[in-house]
Amino acid sequence: MRYLPIDKQFFMSNRKNFCKHLQPGSIAIFNSNDILPTNADGSMPFRQNSDLFYLSGIDQEESILILFPDHPDEKMREILFLRETNEEIAIWEGHKYTKSEARETSGIENILWLSQFGATFNALMAEADHVYLNSNEHTRRPLTEVETRDSRFTSWCLQRYPLHHYHRAAPILYSLRMIKNEIEISIMQKACDITEGGFRRILPFLKPGIHEYEIEAELIHEFINNRSKGFAYAPIIATGFNACVLHYIENKDVCRDGDILLLDIGAEYANYNADLTRSIPVNGRYSKRQKEVYNAVLRVQREAFKMLRPGNVIPEYHREIGKIMEAELLQLGLLDRTDVKNQDPDKPAYKKYFMHGTSHHLGLDVHDVGSMYRKFEEGMLFTVEPGIYIREENLGIRIENDVVIGKDNIHDLMKNIPVETEEIEDLMNR
Repeated sequence: MRYLPIDKQFFMSNRKNFCKHLQPGSIAIFNSNDILPTNADGSMPFRQNSDLFYLSGIDQEESILILFPDHPDEKMREILFLRETNEEIAIWEGHKYTKSEARETSGIENILWLSQFGATFNALMAEADHVYLNSNEHTRRPLTEVETRDSRFTSWCLQRYPLHHYHRAAPILYSLRMIKNEIEISIMQKACDITEGGFRRILPFLKPGIHEYEIEAELIHEFINNRSKGFAYAPIIATGFNACVLHYIENKDVCRDGDILLLDIGAEYANYNADLTRSIPVNGRYSKRQKEVYNAVLRVQREAFKMLRPGNVIPEYHREIGKIMEAELLQLGLLDRTDVKNQDPDKPAYKKYFMHGTSHHLGLDVHDVGSMYRKFEEGMLFTVEPGIYIREENLGIRIENDVVIGKDNIHDLMKNIPVETEEIEDLMNR
């Protein structure tokens, strides 16, 4: 892997914490993601299943993890199945995990080849009463006809072993993954630091006449040059009116004099993700109006920082941010008192200019798993990304940092990334 090795104690601890939540006599099974096809004999880059990676550190296709914490035979309590390699696979695809490498990565002693799975699993199921199966239960998961390896395995398992008691692994894992430990935070800090390098590279590069895709090329160079696989998500590099399209990813237009360029970008590192947004002037100087809107968004972000404290909860947090944004929009002349007085409580007036949420969980997935109704706790990691989008002015401003909730304050993983207008202007014109 490009990234530096992760201490196997991290994955061993994750498995131990997961198994604490299982009923007696339980077995849990986790499958890697598929390598998905494109056309002809092409395929997409491999991206490991986040839950399997969280529990094992194994970053390879066709892998299966079995956990059976109270099996009578100690060596059967953790089993990792890997694709057996050979000389031809090595020639065409390159190196695959050896058993010793998999042990060193995961801390799992019992490594078997995938060809041994059927017989081994059948013997284990004879001893199990409860079966925990994995699934994607993210509230924003896309509706798709493509089956994952986990979903195919679920169908097979239910058909072959219909009399066991089945349970969902996702609620346990989602609860655990919401709280980041020191190792995860250090990995995400690395992803944020790589992202910072890309942003600083762009500031002196940007000028009128540059295409959005040229900026994308500069960023991917910086990311890959620092052990990243690349972008954590499809980058949004949006100039002028494009900045008012929340998920604009074409990145094809020319950056014009007088426009703002909205950069929503992040590097991945070791499967963890950064998520940064900055809005910078194409010509190196904010206009008076652009600076007014920018500073309004920055004030909202700083107020949001204050609310990210243990005990708060996302719905209430977003309601309070809405009130702060409403006051800023009134000050900017985008709303008036009549708009506020006559607004539908379910569709507040500020939503015309700020139509998305302020924060989401971040981690192994960019929109990381977790319940929006769980109270904030120390160790939760969120984005903070207010924005104002004025379509009639071809002006979109969003500012986003990634922060960890602490006991009494937040730890901003992007505190070193320029955000004040004066600092950005200075770096662009140096």
